[in-house]
Amino acid sequence: MALIRLFQVPKHKNYEYKPRYWDPKKEELEERIRKIQEAKEKGIEGMGERIRAGMRTSYKRDYSAMRNQVIRANVRLIAIILVLLGVSYVVLIQYLPRIVNALERSQGI
Repeated sequence: MALIRLFQVPKHKNYEYKPRYWDPKKEELEERIRKIQEAKEKGIEGMGERIRAGMRTSYKRDYSAMRNQVIRANVRLIAIILVLLGVSYVVLIQYLPRIVNALERSQGI
């Protein structure tokens, strides 16, 4: 019992999702292994490259630690400034009238 169709019904679109996983640590390890093997093949000439690569990686590690220290120092500095502003406000509110009276008396003499 097939009916004659005047319009063609479009088929649904297939979505083929292929998940990909990227492991940056594994990629970094493979890159380091490749560079070490290349440096071994070069012999003494590769020694300089190994030293430079070691300095680069240590700088990257030290940079993140240094950045965290800078952030902590900035937060500490802001806290100290806020405490000093609060203390100076309280001191001015309590002792400003006494200071003004003392200045007026000293000018009146």
